[in-house]
Amino acid sequence: MDLTLWVSSIVAFVRAGYPSGMPTTGHVSLVALSRRRLCNDEITAIATKLMKRRLWPISSVDIGVEITRVTNEMPLPADVERVMRRLNVMRCARG
Repeated sequence: MDLTLWVSSIVAFVRAGYPSGMPTTGHVSLVALSRRRLCNDEITAIATKLMKRRLWPISSVDIGVEITRVTNEMPLPADVERVMRRLNVMRCARG
């Protein structure tokens, strides 16, 4: 494999895992400063844990505490809202 092809494959590999919404060139240090956003699996896990407690109503503070346990960071309002939406879907599905 020639050097150009090898370097191109490495660059393609790195870009495949590059966070969406970030500039494609330069400013790589901004990634380190960006806040962590919960993935869908984490949202589901937090909502499931809260549902198992069976303490209603579940407040945004309850959700924020669980997010903090997962991330060791202050929760983003958008993530709290995502968990709240997932809880509502799960509650409706249960009937």
